[in-house]
Amino acid sequence: MEIALVGFAVVLALAFLRVPIAFSMGLVGVIGFAGLNNWNWKSSLSPAAGTVLDTLQTESLSVIPLFVLMGMLVSRAGLAQELYRASNAFLGHRRGGLSMATIVACGGFSAICGSSLATAATMSKVAMPEMRAFNYTDKLATASIAAGGTLGILIPPSVILIIYGIMTEQSIDKLFLAGIIPGLIGVIFYLGAVQWTVFRDPDAGPAGARTGWADRLRSLKNVWGIVLLFVAILGGIYVGIYTTTEAAGIGAGGALLIALSRRTLTWAALADALIATIRTTATLFTVLIGAQIFQRFIVRAGMPEDLLAFVTGFDVSPLFVVFLILLVYIVLGCVFESLSMLLLTVPVFAPLVAELGLFSGYPEAQAQEVALIWFGIIVVVVTEISLITPPVGLNVFVLRGVLGDVTTGTIFRGVTPFWIADIFRLLLLVLVPMLVLIIPLTMKPFHF
Repeated sequence: MEIALVGFAVVLALAFLRVPIAFSMGLVGVIGFAGLNNWNWKSSLSPAAGTVLDTLQTESLSVIPLFVLMGMLVSRAGLAQELYRASNAFLGHRRGGLSMATIVACGGFSAICGSSLATAATMSKVAMPEMRAFNYTDKLATASIAAGGTLGILIPPSVILIIYGIMTEQSIDKLFLAGIIPGLIGVIFYLGAVQWTVFRDPDAGPAGARTGWADRLRSLKNVWGIVLLFVAILGGIYVGIYTTTEAAGIGAGGALLIALSRRTLTWAALADALIATIRTTATLFTVLIGAQIFQRFIVRAGMPEDLLAFVTGFDVSPLFVVFLILLVYIVLGCVFESLSMLLLTVPVFAPLVAELGLFSGYPEAQAQEVALIWFGIIVVVVTEISLITPPVGLNVFVLRGVLGDVTTGTIFRGVTPFWIADIFRLLLLVLVPMLVLIIPLTMKPFHF
């Protein structure tokens, strides 16, 4: 275990020195393997090369470029604007209504985007001018965009959930379905955070103009594309018509057809979407390869088994261990960006959670699968918190870069009620795990 701890410390040090996380983890993994094999570099480089080849040839990984492409096409089809208009038509007349409309629109856009940063950047261009026109404070306006953007990594399809599923060898289908209810709870809790903010400061979010029912119903006609894609992807997975890989192809093809039907997709926009997809996919694959090399080193060094033996040596409940793990995540989230934190910790904590006996009512193999599906959603919710907490809240810095005239401090002060709401949501999902598991438990024909 000692060499694994040293390797972990070196990765952390390299990350603080701004070395890209993919190269940090890959380098430490290769050197660590050599150290475990008496510095036999051939025995170290061979598994690393095999990892690269296996990753590039893994069929299930094709979901990443397909879902990324779907999000790129949808963002260029103008559907984010239509989502915001529809949400605004129903909520804009209330105090804080434009912020609530932003949260709902972010949730809808997340259902076909899969990226928190893309959701935050896109919605900032759509919602911020409208909220400023109605004299919303920058604190509330930017906070609602930053917090709403975090839903992009939880509400399926989620790239983070795909990476977690690959790292833990769990069903991406089940992870997607498990994220639905926690994502909806996140929307509801964020709406509550908006209401708390305007309750304390009514001038922070003045009421907007009321929209008649005729215009409200008319606005719904413009969001049919998102509803259709969401139902086609998750509905097909749930009833067992097709797998996640097939759903990704349907989603990408459907997004292209919707963009063409709206006549908003030019050749230049299509080329831009394809190039952005290639860049994002290449980045994700590089990070994933580095993480898998590091993960194999950690497992080979025996760190998960030694950590389990250490934890079980104390007379504490499995739930107490889970809370300790969450505390580690919250602390790391203050200094690490979300993907790096996930890649570093999942190889260590996932095997531990699988063996804690959290779901002992199931047969052993099924109990481990249930635990890892549940833990995947918990990890993503903790990761959401890290996206809006100082000093490394990526969504905050994305907004700062897009808007330019709003200080980072203003955004961080505004998001405080939202990450507090996230803490309550996290506690709820930990204490009531069936909120995560109820949908994947009933999916057909695949079931636990």
